[in-house]
Amino acid sequence: MRVPLLDLSQQYAALAEPIRAQVEEVLSTRNFILGPKVEAFEAAIADYCGSPHAIGVSSGTDALLAVFMAMGLGPGDAVVTSAYSFFATGGCIARVGATPVFIDIDPVTYNFSTTALTRYLAESCRRDNDGSLLTPKGDKVRAIVPVHLYGLCCEMEPVLEIAARFGLQVIEDAAQALGAEYQLRGTIAKAGTMGNAGTFSFYPSKNLGAAGDAGMIVCQDEAFANRVRHCRQHGMEPRYYHHFIGGNFRLDEIQAAILGVKLPHLDEWSAARRGVADRYREEFNRLGLTDRITLPAEPYRKCGLTNHHIYHQYVIRTTNRDALREHLARKEIGTAIYYPLALHEQECFRYLSHRAGDFPESERAARETLALPMYPELSREAQRYVVESIAEFFA
Repeated sequence: MRVPLLDLSQQYAALAEPIRAQVEEVLSTRNFILGPKVEAFEAAIADYCGSPHAIGVSSGTDALLAVFMAMGLGPGDAVVTSAYSFFATGGCIARVGATPVFIDIDPVTYNFSTTALTRYLAESCRRDNDGSLLTPKGDKVRAIVPVHLYGLCCEMEPVLEIAARFGLQVIEDAAQALGAEYQLRGTIAKAGTMGNAGTFSFYPSKNLGAAGDAGMIVCQDEAFANRVRHCRQHGMEPRYYHHFIGGNFRLDEIQAAILGVKLPHLDEWSAARRGVADRYREEFNRLGLTDRITLPAEPYRKCGLTNHHIYHQYVIRTTNRDALREHLARKEIGTAIYYPLALHEQECFRYLSHRAGDFPESERAARETLALPMYPELSREAQRYVVESIAEFFA
C-alpha cells in the first residue's frame, strides 16, 4: 500500500466547483491584487480568530518580515525565539538586521521552554541605564517570538507574564496553528491573538492551504495594523509617497478567493485531524509500541478546548529515526523530518558562535523526530498499515 505524507486530492475534489467559480470571477474582473476578495478574506479571518485587525500578505515568511519591519527592528536589536522551528522564524529576524537569540525547547511539546526563557532574560541579560534589557553582547532585547509548532499553542500565559515583566513585545509565529486554542486567564483564546501580533501561513500543505503562497497578520492595535498595511506596499501611503521602507508583501486576489472558500471547513478538517491522531494512538497502544516511540503530547486536551491541538503535523520521536524512515520508505509510506537541524546549527547562523550542546533538547529533537502521514481524509486502513509497518521495524 502507498500512503503519502499528505494528499490534497480529496479536499480539492470536494470544493473544486466553488473554487473554480471564485477563480473565474477574479479573472473576469481582472482585479488581481488587494481587491474585494482580499478584503473579504481579511474580515473572515479577523472574525474567525476574534481579532479586530487582519492584514493579508504574500506568505507566512513575509508576514513575519512585515511585522518586524513595521516594528522598526534593526541592527542593535535582539529578538528571542525558539531554537527549533522552520527557518523563517530566525531568518526574518536576521533579515531586518536584528540578532536572533535562541531558546531551547520543552522536550515534550517541542515549543520553547518558558523556564529557559526566564532564565536567559533574568540571568544572562542586564539592564541598561534607561531600563532597556541588553543581551551579553549589548543588543537591546525588543521582542519574544513564541512558535506554536505542529499545531499546538505555546504556554502563552507565562510568556505574556515574562514579556510584561521585562517590557517586551510578543509576536506569535502561528504559521502552523490557525485555529488552535489556549485557555488564557479563564477565557479561550486562539493562536495569534494573544500577543501584540500574530502571523499565519497558507502554504498549500497547511491546514488551511492556498494554491500557492499566502499569509496573514492579525493584531489588536489599529495604528500598528495601518503601519503593516503600508509596509506591505513599500511603506507607501498615498500612492508613490513612501514614509518608510517596506516591501512588496501583497496578497493575491486569487489566493484570497480560494482561501475564502476553504475557511468555513477549517474546524471540520481540524476535528478530522484529531480523529486521525486518536486512531494513531489507538493503533500504537494496540501493538505495544509506546515504549519504543514517543507520541505527540496533548497538554490541553482536558482543558475544555475544542481545538486543543490541530495536528498540522503528527510527529513521533525515536532514537532509531533515520533507519525507521528508510524502512517506511521501502514500504511506500511518506514521512518527513521537521527539522533536520536546530536553527543554531544552520550554516548561516554560524556567526552567532553557538556550539554543539548549547540547546540540547532542540538538537535531540532534530535527530529523533519524524512526521507521519497526516491529513483529514487519511483512512483507518492506511493508518493501520503505517503503524504495523513501524511495528515490523521494531520486531
